[in-house]
Amino acid sequence: MDTQTPTLTPHEAAIRRGRLLEYLSVAWMVVEAAVGIASGILAGSIALVGFGADSVIELFSSAVLLWRLREGSMGQEREHIALKLVGVSFFALAAYVTFGAIRDLALHHRPEVSYIGITLAVVALVAMPLLARAKRRVAASLQSRAMHADSRQSDFCAYLSGILLAGLILNAFFRWWWADPAAALVMVLLMLREGVQAFRGETCCNSTQAPNYAMPLTDSAPHADCCKPADPPAAGAPHSDSR
Repeated sequence: MDTQTPTLTPHEAAIRRGRLLEYLSVAWMVVEAAVGIASGILAGSIALVGFGADSVIELFSSAVLLWRLREGSMGQEREHIALKLVGVSFFALAAYVTFGAIRDLALHHRPEVSYIGITLAVVALVAMPLLARAKRRVAASLQSRAMHADSRQSDFCAYLSGILLAGLILNAFFRWWWADPAAALVMVLLMLREGVQAFRGETCCNSTQAPNYAMPLTDSAPHADCCKPADPPAAGAPHSDSR
């Protein structure tokens, strides 16, 4: 009896890696959302609450990508819907954070010091760029704009964690209460920019048709852009027809 495990095609292997990355994202975002929102509420920090709320929306984004990565002929048709949903998630979070930050500035609300929040921001600042890079590799393999958009959310989480860290430290050590809502408003600018790009489908490849020839992706090109095709094959060289 032959019990040898079937060999996966490169496309199937890429889908499996994408699923694994999304499961890791979900696990981390559950922790980040719970810690961020709880510690933000306790400290009265709109920046920290917004950071936790971003994790909730990234959970949604990861769920969308898991949906996108389900094997089957409908995968490509899910791409357009997935990008729209990622964009809407950014807009929703931007609206919430804007309201909270303006309210805190108007009321001169002074948040408490949150060392738990500072620790969370430091961990996210280190981990998120690594996760984003891994997602971009899979996005390039699949030529998936939705996966690339989700990798940008991981990048975005790293940017937010840096902004959050600055606001929390300024409040903790210099008692600059306004640094917290100010950091939140800076976050909003990034949210809106990423939301518009994802909603329009401009995150990667725009709406142009993908090339017919294969696109190489190796560890020597960790920041490979899924919008950039490989050099066309040499004249007379065989290549697969994807149509």
